[in-house]
Amino acid sequence: MLTIEFILLLLLLTAVSSLLTLRFHQKVPQPVILIALGVGAGLAGMHVRLHPELFMFVFLPPLLFADAFRMPLREFGELRGPILFMAFGLVVLSTLLCGYAIHWILPVLSLPVCFTLAAALSPTDTVAVSSLIKGRRVPSRLLQLLSGEALFNDASGLVCFRFAMADALTGEFSYQQAFGTFLLVACGGLAIGCAVAWVAAKLNKMLTRSGYDETQSQIILVLLLPFLMYALAEAVGCSGILAAVAGCMVVKLSGIIEDASTSTRLQSTTVWTMVSYVFNALIFLFLGLQLPNLLQSAHSLVLAQHVGMWRLGLLVVEIYGIMLVMRFAGIWLSIACRWISARINHMPFEATGFAASLLLTFAGVRGAVTLAAVLSLPTGEDGTMSFPAREAVVVIAAGVIVLSLLVASVIIPLCLKFIPAELVDKSAQEENMARQKLLRAALDLLHKAQTVPAIDNPPETEEDRAALEVARLEVIDRLTKLYQSRLEQEDATPRITQADRRNAIRHARMELALRLQILRAERQTMRELVAQQEINDQTEWKLQQELDYEEEVIQALAHRLPREA
Repeated sequence: MLTIEFILLLLLLTAVSSLLTLRFHQKVPQPVILIALGVGAGLAGMHVRLHPELFMFVFLPPLLFADAFRMPLREFGELRGPILFMAFGLVVLSTLLCGYAIHWILPVLSLPVCFTLAAALSPTDTVAVSSLIKGRRVPSRLLQLLSGEALFNDASGLVCFRFAMADALTGEFSYQQAFGTFLLVACGGLAIGCAVAWVAAKLNKMLTRSGYDETQSQIILVLLLPFLMYALAEAVGCSGILAAVAGCMVVKLSGIIEDASTSTRLQSTTVWTMVSYVFNALIFLFLGLQLPNLLQSAHSLVLAQHVGMWRLGLLVVEIYGIMLVMRFAGIWLSIACRWISARINHMPFEATGFAASLLLTFAGVRGAVTLAAVLSLPTGEDGTMSFPAREAVVVIAAGVIVLSLLVASVIIPLCLKFIPAELVDKSAQEENMARQKLLRAALDLLHKAQTVPAIDNPPETEEDRAALEVARLEVIDRLTKLYQSRLEQEDATPRITQADRRNAIRHARMELALRLQILRAERQTMRELVAQQEINDQTEWKLQQELDYEEEVIQALAHRLPREA
């Protein structure tokens, strides 16, 4: 049972993991550090039992909701074929083929038990994938493919897991019935998520129009929305995971984000960033906390079977190798299907190189969802039928999880060295085009303002009206020059040479660094004014907010600059 002391300790370990990640210059992925800290805490006597149903209800809905929000809908539409194949088709194929392969390697386990293990290992972990590639310059197409796959394959993998588990417990299984139920569970989850999001969007617009657009309450309601979608879908036997993902996409399409106030958008971004960060970290800490007990179970298992620990380790490596081969074959099957489709439809085909295929293969990391699934297998303690060879399934799954994380943390950086950099930064081009159009819209408004006289509360005397008109034209002229200068810079961006681009990036870095120094000088001056009691702390807080927003813009600009410059 979690106590307040354990929760505070977990949050402390979360903060420590970030400091260690910076200490190692991000060469060691934060998930690996978190798992190591969790193992250390477990060996030190901190024992937290993982309740699979509670774990999935608490962690999956908000994290999947946030990941779905970050998935661009246009690119999801373009990549829907490969994404859906890898998220559904590859999961089903992995469950069947890897189940037979595991049974061939380990015939002592029945075929339904092998299918159960393969189904639990078939989905990749969206949290682990995003954590391993965070901050690395992964080509946008690969990143979107991995993100889209991880959104949906948890649902397909868990559905396959339930069918395989039922077959192992009862011995009754029908492919036709399983396929029909699979469609019902998936489509039902999608429908429930879309319906809840649509109703929530309508209610939010009604409240906003009525003046009930209070920032804090709106943020809390949106935070509760994925839990509501998940709970309703699971209550009727459908996929809560798909409900949360589909609901988020409907929320994005509904326009409630654009209708929200600026304060709501800024504060909600901060809240969701913190929730995602803390929940991501807690997942890996929980995984690490389970490993000492699982290692003890593995030791008891090899003693009972009269085999060496190395045999168990070899078995884990073999099963992980089978999953890798199956995933690699599935990726190339997807590439072949895209090539055939492009040839038939006379469309351009963007080839996926060998290094990129390897990255996609090893990025199929197993994580806490797999562990929660196998830990949900019935133990028989409550008088129900226990799952056959449960301890072996749990230990093997835990071994594959740890091995996949360690191997991916080594292989992914190596693969990225052999993947050619994108010749054209499509995101930068798109951003440049959008900035140009925004600046031109601003200039159009300023040009119209020059010809339209101001009529709001005009002064009574002719002299005052003339003075006001002169001041207005001076403001318009100053703003026109400012926006025109920005537009000229944006217009020149695509045409400059590579050397000029590097120089421009260096100049931009120097300018941003100088602006940050100016902000620090202004903050120091404010502290001196407060110390001398020339201003009070409330005045300082108001000015501090203005500086904070300005610094946030500068930091955002700095993060978008290419690292290699």
